[in-house]
Amino acid sequence: MLQYRRLHENEICRDLFKTFIRRQEVTKCRRKENNQWVIREAPFIDDWTEEDYQILISCLRRTVATGGLVYGAFWNGELKGFASVESSLFGGEQKYLDLSSIHVSEDMRGTGIGRALFCKAKEWAKENGAGKLYISAHSAVESQAFYKKMGCAEAQVYNREHVEAEPYDCQLECEL
Repeated sequence: MLQYRRLHENEICRDLFKTFIRRQEVTKCRRKENNQWVIREAPFIDDWTEEDYQILISCLRRTVATGGLVYGAFWNGELKGFASVESSLFGGEQKYLDLSSIHVSEDMRGTGIGRALFCKAKEWAKENGAGKLYISAHSAVESQAFYKKMGCAEAQVYNREHVEAEPYDCQLECEL
């Protein structure tokens, strides 16, 4: 049975992710080159290392501790998807709140979990004063297709920290 709920700081630990499968086989990526969006062959397998999980756990705990949202999808009590939204507005008149993460376990993709998590993130961001949700999105064409279905477009204002941290990500926004 699928259930959704807000996560609390004390439950965000490595054990929470024991059945979560991050794996994503990427073949093509959408990237901005010379001010044009192009699709390039870029085959690789995206997966998290143990160090990546520890960084993720630290980031999600910090999100909760600073008043942000971490929202999870559970199938039979096991985490199968999550989204996080930071609590600090940025981008001037754009009034962005940052969708800092959204992931669905490989074994549950295509079930609507991503859409439900994205909708909850939008709802929470709007309730907390945002005009738009900001997304530094993975460039895989499958990820980009998801964001397009969710109504995202290229961000009007780029967050420099995101661009520097992940130069191949697509900087997107979603009107709330």
